[in-house]
Amino acid sequence: MTAFANDYKSDIHPVWCPGCGHFMVLRALTQSLAWLELDKNSTAIFSGIGCSSRLPAYVDTYGFHGLHGRALPLATGAKLAHPELNVIVVSGDGDAYAIGGNHFLHACRRNLDMTLIVMDNAVYGMTKGQPSPTTEPDWKSKLAPQGTHLRPFKPAAMALSAGASFVARGFAGNPAELSKLITAGIQHRGFSFIEVLSPCVTFRPEELNWRHEAEPLDAPPTDDLCTAMHNLLNHHHLTTGIYYQADLPVWTPDTAEPVPLQQLEEDFQP
Repeated sequence: MTAFANDYKSDIHPVWCPGCGHFMVLRALTQSLAWLELDKNSTAIFSGIGCSSRLPAYVDTYGFHGLHGRALPLATGAKLAHPELNVIVVSGDGDAYAIGGNHFLHACRRNLDMTLIVMDNAVYGMTKGQPSPTTEPDWKSKLAPQGTHLRPFKPAAMALSAGASFVARGFAGNPAELSKLITAGIQHRGFSFIEVLSPCVTFRPEELNWRHEAEPLDAPPTDDLCTAMHNLLNHHHLTTGIYYQADLPVWTPDTAEPVPLQQLEEDFQP
């Protein structure tokens, strides 16, 4: 039986601002789920806090709307407890790289078999225009009238250096390509990181120009770390595609019998 994207949408209407790039991310994700015909009862989507983190409510699968920056540890626990689950995490640039930055690095390092989709618009939308870790140093707002003067993070390069085995970048304005990237990420065995350029029309309307600037990567996916890093650092930050895909060891929990609590207590007695 052929599945369709609408089959994976819930009855809850999204409350994002009209024109927000997240609408297209939702469209791309549900299209990917339909292409893969994933079992709704074996699929769980986790999120933290932020505009992007509303997404689990809009998908007809299991979902968990967690605490700010804590989507990855929640998802990690679920995956370890239920390895058969298709685990997808959705986040934003503030949720993933600021308060959730440490979890992001270690999730990449563990290379657990799940997919992280970060919708990056270089601003905190829910806090009315606060700069995020990916905001340009000279971008001015009411909350940062002089800019931050801080160099922005390079999330894909961070994921690559931290150990993620699948690193890609997509653009919300090209949902067809983004669906393919998400599909490839879900199919990949290991930690898949997909950075999505998703314009904020309310606080960063200039990002609508991304549709004229985003361009595909002129190189095939590679499993060579140095080549992937070279491609990341020597291409425009709006270049989309799969930068890195490698068959690396996937972290799994120790399957040995747990040590009884009483024995642990006795072992620590002086």
